[in-house]
Amino acid sequence: MSLEPRPSTLGTEREAEPAERPGGLLNLALVSLLVGAASGLVGAFFRILLDQADRWRNALVGWAQGESLVGLLLVIAICAAAAAVAAWLVRCYSPHASGSGIPHVEAVLNEELPPAPFILIPVKFVGGVLAIGSGLALGREGPTVQMGASIAHLLGKVLRCSWPDCRVLFAAGAGAGLATAFNAPIAGAVFVLEELTRRFDTRITIATFGASAGAIAVSRVFLGDVPDFSVAPVPYSGFGKVPLHLALGVVAGLLGVAYNRAILGTLAAGARLGRWPMERRAALVGAVVGLLAWFAPGLVGGGDAITQRTLSGPETVSMLTVLFLLRLVLGALSYAVGTPGGLFAPMLVLGCQSGVLVGLLCHEWFPDVALDVTALGVVGMAAFFTAVVRAPVTGIVLVTEMTASFTLLLPMLGACFAAFVTAELLGNKPIYESLLERELRR
Repeated sequence: MSLEPRPSTLGTEREAEPAERPGGLLNLALVSLLVGAASGLVGAFFRILLDQADRWRNALVGWAQGESLVGLLLVIAICAAAAAVAAWLVRCYSPHASGSGIPHVEAVLNEELPPAPFILIPVKFVGGVLAIGSGLALGREGPTVQMGASIAHLLGKVLRCSWPDCRVLFAAGAGAGLATAFNAPIAGAVFVLEELTRRFDTRITIATFGASAGAIAVSRVFLGDVPDFSVAPVPYSGFGKVPLHLALGVVAGLLGVAYNRAILGTLAAGARLGRWPMERRAALVGAVVGLLAWFAPGLVGGGDAITQRTLSGPETVSMLTVLFLLRLVLGALSYAVGTPGGLFAPMLVLGCQSGVLVGLLCHEWFPDVALDVTALGVVGMAAFFTAVVRAPVTGIVLVTEMTASFTLLLPMLGACFAAFVTAELLGNKPIYESLLERELRR
């Protein structure tokens, strides 16, 4: 992809690319800090509300379990209603707010679609809190990325920036949103350069780093400055474990392809149910989530708590296999209903589970080999992300920042290499490329 202007539907918004001027570059850098600060503020409150929604849902389930059948029906009804309202907001007010939003951001940057109206921001915010808070297996990063991009575009318009500058800020705001979602400023910047624009450019790079820095400076005031996941220090890996990390990468590549096909398959199935309103489909999946939450409240929602438990506690092979399959199906169903919510956090759950599962199997088959199962869970997150998104640098940097596991960079590099090659050899497209094609066909 490129940020060079080309014919599009944007009409009068596009202007000629300005000649590079030090003053113009300085103005862009200063505005990028403002964009980042605004995106970080919105993203921080979004995360705080999601955490509060998780607590409310768990408290509701805890209370309702003492009320027998009435409590069960109440949990199912509330989860179904929250998901249905989120879908209704999207359908009635901002269709581009459905799903992750990252494919729409890419389409705007490619000048294949115009920016969405600014009502997307409150719809994405409220709809995301309702959908993820109801227990759907969706990530917070999709909403924060799209809201960050829209906030950047809004500020660019208010400050009368040219369309080329607005476009650069749009990309930078998306990176600021990802940085806020996972407290990972470098990953947010790398994501813009590797996935959204796929090029290094002076103006894009400056704006992206400025926005990520501004977002983290503001968001950490409210969210604190600790990694998202607590992982015990891991020693540097020796050369003898390279085959294991390559094997884990192959497994992650196969599972990532299966995940992509599951997401696209459920989306296609949902399209065939077009006569069903979005709200009805969302309510049905919300009811299923409510039923699951009644029996196992720790298995629903975005999944950060699941990832932390997987990294921290011992699991059996059979139990972990069941949990992996359950989250795989739940994630695909949740994404198919079209409510606001992303794919990153659910991907990290599956990647961590796949890495730990490989480690447990190796313990059973080769009991004399010294393995750190937790380290394999961390490596599995980066490898699975790479297989699904095909953005290995973003995956490695993101997981490293979220776990502070800097000694695992080389194992992650080997596993991501194997995962990338495996997914490519199977002819599977990156998930956001497939979702972008669907976005353009709507």
